[in-house]
Amino acid sequence: MIDVETAVAPARPAPPARPRRRTGAALPLLLLAPASAVVAVVIGWPLLQLALLSFQEFGRAQVFGQPAEWIWFDNYVSVLTDGEFWAVLGRTVAFAAVCVVAAMVLGVALALLMQRLPKPFRVLMSVGLLLAWAMPALTTTIVWGWMFDTEYGVVNALLRDLLGLAEFDRRSWLIEPLGFFTVATIIIVWGAVPFVTFMVFAGLTQVPDEQLEAAALDGAGPVMRFRAIVLPQLAPVLVIATILQLIWDLRVFTQIFALQDIGGIRADTSTLGVYIYQTAIAGGEFGIGGALAVITMVVLMILAYPLMRNMLRSGR
Repeated sequence: MIDVETAVAPARPAPPARPRRRTGAALPLLLLAPASAVVAVVIGWPLLQLALLSFQEFGRAQVFGQPAEWIWFDNYVSVLTDGEFWAVLGRTVAFAAVCVVAAMVLGVALALLMQRLPKPFRVLMSVGLLLAWAMPALTTTIVWGWMFDTEYGVVNALLRDLLGLAEFDRRSWLIEPLGFFTVATIIIVWGAVPFVTFMVFAGLTQVPDEQLEAAALDGAGPVMRFRAIVLPQLAPVLVIATILQLIWDLRVFTQIFALQDIGGIRADTSTLGVYIYQTAIAGGEFGIGGALAVITMVVLMILAYPLMRNMLRSGR
């Protein structure tokens, strides 16, 4: 006979199945390990040495073997209480801001122009931009220095003879800060525009033509289409380009140093990169130079953080 209680009793639930262990979970970490080790050695170790150097009294005597004395935050106090440092920092930030804005505006404009040009002219323009981008910074600075030369510069000749501006007759551009940084801005923007142009042009190729055509059929003009469709999709590219330009322009060295050798006054035209060189290499104060370098990295992180935060938020 069948037991009634056994027949009507509910069946016991089966025990929950154990989740299967992911066998390939460690594979990405193993693949990243060699690259991470290289980055740690090539970038992390010099940064650690720089941080340690900034806490020491390290001069020319220590270069030849004398032990360095640990003075901890004295180098940072010396830098942050120096009025010259704050003048150089303000000058550098203002100069970098002008260069970044000019490079981004001109780069976006040239990218939009390249998009509308026929293919032969687009190739010709790309070759010209690549040549400008590939030219070494020192060579570029020397050539532009000749163009702004007091006696034989073509810029003074054009402004004086073609435009009739007599005040540019034998003008010395590099002996006063405004003229010096005007020349430096032209040189740096001239070299940075090709990079921004190619990045933005690559981003423009990813904008769907269907959206632009639909907006045009709805009556949106070119400016409205750019603001409502193109600009939001270009935002990540523009943020990355802006961050890179900001980093490069805040630590610019070659162009400023070469222009100072041509005729600029160092006391009034030094930026952070040149100021660190003058302090550490020329002045022999390597500990203070290390503190200046660390402070420069902190300034870069502070200025780049809002841009990075907006880019990460937009990517969610």
